[in-house]
Amino acid sequence: MTTKEYFKRWKTYLNNPVSRVEFIVTLLLLVITVFSFSRYLLFNEARHGAVLDDPVLKHFNAVDLNPVLFFAIYSSLIIGLVSFSFTPNRLLLAFQTYTLMVIFRMTAMYLVPLDPPPGCIDLDDPVVFILGTGQKIIKDLFFSGHTSTAFMLFQIARNKFLKGYFLIATITVGSCVILQKAHYTIDVFAGLVFSYTSYQLVKSFHRKFKSDLGHL
Repeated sequence: MTTKEYFKRWKTYLNNPVSRVEFIVTLLLLVITVFSFSRYLLFNEARHGAVLDDPVLKHFNAVDLNPVLFFAIYSSLIIGLVSFSFTPNRLLLAFQTYTLMVIFRMTAMYLVPLDPPPGCIDLDDPVVFILGTGQKIIKDLFFSGHTSTAFMLFQIARNKFLKGYFLIATITVGSCVILQKAHYTIDVFAGLVFSYTSYQLVKSFHRKFKSDLGHL
């Protein structure tokens, strides 16, 4: 696709009043939700949480895999945003799914407050630190946001090579946070479930109200 075709596709999409309003509202909700989540994380850090007796984590010592983990997740995010932007409806789907997923995550963290596993190595996420709270966050445990985000990208992608990359990224991220003891095992598996649920709910919403998202 040429640059001209790219911008023509976006122009056609935004010329539709319904699509334009939906995209703007989605962006506003995404910004509000992410901002609210960054404030919620500060509240959550001050809460007392439970320490789970994880049957997997007790068999090994934590390994620092931060570089591998963050390369996997942020390369996936960049690739995903760029590739989805060629199809406005698919980018919209990603934004809406992510927004719902963050809402689920805030709710789950509130209902299931946890303290980090013994011997954990913190996730030194520079983006969360700089753009989010400005301080280290260690209690955003249930469920794994990095794993659920990578899996969301896998579900939304339609190109088989992208799906393969995002699947590898999901497995890599999930394995890294467990080996680093930055999350309990249940956090990772719950992340997959909530990611899948968020995606399916957004798809069902569009199908019910006859959105033109096309082949989902």
